[in-house]
Amino acid sequence: MEKLRRVVKEIADAQDYTKLSALHRSLIPILSLASSLYGVVLSIRHYLYHFGFFSKHRLPVPVISVGNLTWGGNGKTPMVEFISSWLADSGISPLILTRGYAGGDEARMLARHLRGKAVKIGVGANRAVTAACLFKRHGYVDPRDYLVEGKWHEQKERSRINSRKVGVVVLDDGMQHWSLQRDVEILMVNGLTPWGNHQILPLGPLREPLKALGKADVVVIHHANLVSEHNLRYIKLMMREVKKSLPIFFTRMSPSHFFEVGNINTRIPLDILCNGVVLCVSAIGSANAFVQGIKKMGTLYVDRLDFSDHHSLQDTDIEIIRMKLKELEDKFGSMPVVVITEKDYDRDPEILRHLSPYKVMALCSELQIIPCRGNGDDDFKKLLKELVENAGHDTTTHAI
Repeated sequence: MEKLRRVVKEIADAQDYTKLSALHRSLIPILSLASSLYGVVLSIRHYLYHFGFFSKHRLPVPVISVGNLTWGGNGKTPMVEFISSWLADSGISPLILTRGYAGGDEARMLARHLRGKAVKIGVGANRAVTAACLFKRHGYVDPRDYLVEGKWHEQKERSRINSRKVGVVVLDDGMQHWSLQRDVEILMVNGLTPWGNHQILPLGPLREPLKALGKADVVVIHHANLVSEHNLRYIKLMMREVKKSLPIFFTRMSPSHFFEVGNINTRIPLDILCNGVVLCVSAIGSANAFVQGIKKMGTLYVDRLDFSDHHSLQDTDIEIIRMKLKELEDKFGSMPVVVITEKDYDRDPEILRHLSPYKVMALCSELQIIPCRGNGDDDFKKLLKELVENAGHDTTTHAI
C-alpha cells in the first residue's frame, strides 16, 4: 500500500506523463476515472450545501479556517500554531479544532508547542460537536462584543476577553469542512509544488478545482524562501486570475534547534550537522522542503528516505532505514545521523529508539512570515484582526 501511495503521488506531481514509467502510465486511466467520479461527488455535495439540503453550523464565536486545495505539505498546522499563539498573547483564548488524522500527530505537536498558553485543542471528525463540548466545559465569549469604535478595547475590557472562555475558533484543515461556517478563510499553498498536474484526486493533488481559490480571504505561499522569484510571480498571477483582490503573504519554516529522540528536553544547536553525514527520514507532505533545509546546514552529505504523509513506521521500515545507515557508514567511514521532523516524532516516538546505536534527532522549526512589499508579520496580524472584526456577527446556531 505504501508503494502504491508513492506511485500515485509521483503521477500527481508529474508535469509530463511521457517521462513516467510503464507502471505509472498504466494506472492513469484508472485514476482518471476515479478522479471524474470524485468530481461528480464534489459537485453534488456543493449543490446540496448551496441550496440548503445540508445545513451549516454557525458557532457563537468567530471562526478562522486554515486550509488548502491540495494534499499535505502546505504549512496548515504551523499556521494554526502561529495564529493561536498570537491570539493567546493578545488576550483572546482560541480553540483549535482538528480532525486528528492518522493518530493525531499534529494535535500532539500543537499541544506541546502551545503548553502554558490559554489555548484549547479539540480533536474529532465532527468539529461542531467537538466545539459544543468544549464550549460547555469552558464557556465562550465573542471578542466582537468588546469592540469600541470598531476596535478591540485594549484596557478596561481586556481582562474580560483574556479568560478561560473560548474567544475564537481556529479550524485546522478547514477549507473542505463545509458543514461549519467560518468568518475568515486562509488558504495555504505549497510554493514548491502548488498544484501538481492540476488534476483533482486521485489523479492529481487537488481536493477541489482551482476555482475554489475564490473562497479565500487570504492566501499564504509556504516555503517561499525555497522558490524562485519567477515561480512566485507565476503562482501569484495564476491566483489573481481567479480573484484579483486576493491578499498574498509568504512564509518559511525557520529551524531553531534539534532534540534527541529519547530526551525531548535537549536543545541541540543546528551547527552540530556541519560536515556530518545525515539521513533524512520523513513521512510528511513536503519532504523536499525538509531535505533542502538540512542541506543548507553545512552537511557533508545528505541522503533521504521518504514515506507517504502520515505513514506510521513499521518494523520493516526500521530495517530499511538500518540498511541505508549501514551503507552510508561503510561509504564515509563514520556513523551517520538520522534527522526527522517533529511531526514524525509525535506520530510514534518509541519505534525510532530501535535505531540505536545510531543517533536520531528531531528538527524543531517555527513558521515565519517573510516581509515582502509591505506584507510582513504585523501586516498579516492587522489584516486578520480586521477580517474578524468586520465579519458578520450572527450568533444563531443550528442544532447539533
